[in-house]
Amino acid sequence: MTAVLKVENLVKTFGGVKAVAGVSFEVAPGELKALIGPNGAGKSTCFNMLMGQLKPTSGKVYLNGENITGRPPRDIWRRGVGRTFQITGTYQSMTVAENVQMALMSHHRKLFAVRPYAYKLYRDEALALLDVVGMADQADRACAILAYGDLKRLELAIALANEPTLLLMDEPTAGMAPRERINLMQLTADIVRDRGVSVLFTEHDMDVVFAHAHHIMVLNRGELIADGTASEVRNNPQVQEVYLGGGTLYEQETADA
Repeated sequence: MTAVLKVENLVKTFGGVKAVAGVSFEVAPGELKALIGPNGAGKSTCFNMLMGQLKPTSGKVYLNGENITGRPPRDIWRRGVGRTFQITGTYQSMTVAENVQMALMSHHRKLFAVRPYAYKLYRDEALALLDVVGMADQADRACAILAYGDLKRLELAIALANEPTLLLMDEPTAGMAPRERINLMQLTADIVRDRGVSVLFTEHDMDVVFAHAHHIMVLNRGELIADGTASEVRNNPQVQEVYLGGGTLYEQETADA
């Protein structure tokens, strides 16, 4: 089975600093995979190369077997990669539904077709996506008055507008309350199961990672030092040294569920 995402020896240097140093991995169809590591490990740099915001110094990125290395973000998005960001970026003056409609208009190449009835375009599709993330009842609310957790769910609906086969989520639970974090990642896991979307996400909350990720990768100083199941990563001596100075990563009862 062809990997949805395949990364081969990805490198990014800034002057004499090697931010990402020969990283290789795959994300399988329907897989929820985490990329973790301490601050400065290279996670965001890696994500930005996958989505085209940064061009790799060397290495290859394949999406469903196609080489997408160095392509601009719009091309990658049109090939079926969605992304959410650590800091949400919705249109605050628009309603919840209108934000999703904008993404749908872009997906259907209607974004620059200025028409007086544009507000009606893809309204039903937008409501369907909002229903997926539990936001349909807030469709006509202005984004400016939404709670932060609701903005994160809205961003997820927007990321699904281009019918992605791969979803990149950069710190999806950053700034959220503990209960909101659990709910958002459970929602993501449900989308993986129901829609067959592959997800690669970065995260600092280890409870979230161990509870939901099928497999976990660990970056440290730009190098991939571990790639395995939650149990394999938790018991990896090098990972323990990076995170806890040789201690043992916390093991919860549901970690391998």
